[in-house]
Amino acid sequence: MPGSITWLGHAAFRVDTPAGDRIYVDPFLTGNPSCPTGELEPERVDAILVTHGHFDHVGDTVRLARAFACPVVAQVELRGLLGAEIGEDMTQSLNKGGGRDLLGSRVTLTHANHSSSYGEAYAGESCGFVIETPGAPTLYFAGDTNVFGDMALLGRIYAPDVAVLPIGDHFTMGPREAAVAAELVGAKRIVPSHYGTFPLLTGTPAALQELLPGDVELIAPAPGETVPL
Repeated sequence: MPGSITWLGHAAFRVDTPAGDRIYVDPFLTGNPSCPTGELEPERVDAILVTHGHFDHVGDTVRLARAFACPVVAQVELRGLLGAEIGEDMTQSLNKGGGRDLLGSRVTLTHANHSSSYGEAYAGESCGFVIETPGAPTLYFAGDTNVFGDMALLGRIYAPDVAVLPIGDHFTMGPREAAVAAELVGAKRIVPSHYGTFPLLTGTPAALQELLPGDVELIAPAPGETVPL
């Protein structure tokens, strides 16, 4: 099996690798109005990736890291701040363009255009992640961002099969920019994120669908729904 991806509402996802490991991305579970109650207490967490320091992305990272003693990979300033609560580990602190092996996959930190703070503290810059796993589609999590021209470089370097793009507007790009981002990245499957959680986030998968070319598949799971990769 090539693995699967589960949307947990907002920008929170669970990736199940072909080997059966579970990687949580931006695990905003508690307080997330879109997260199904059955997903609030994971049975297992093998690693956590955090794109930036805002509360709706760090979410339950500290609680889960303590409960499951799992690695937490984040941009170096944010990982340093989290280290005060879960233990510092420089092997888990990346910066843009850098990567590390994780659970049989290669995880690389990519650029994003957004802000990042953890509480009142500066938390570096917002980022995205590429997850490359042998025998499985390559995943690109754009994180919170607008569209930027260098997404074409990410497509050229990593050739992602699946791109997870924010579409909510207001705090991130909306459907119009996300459609261009899909074109630049070149992924043939797009999963929308960062929408439908709060009233300010008005972008919808239907609006994005109208703007995507016919050869690009939009996959919009319901919160808690698992989609095979």
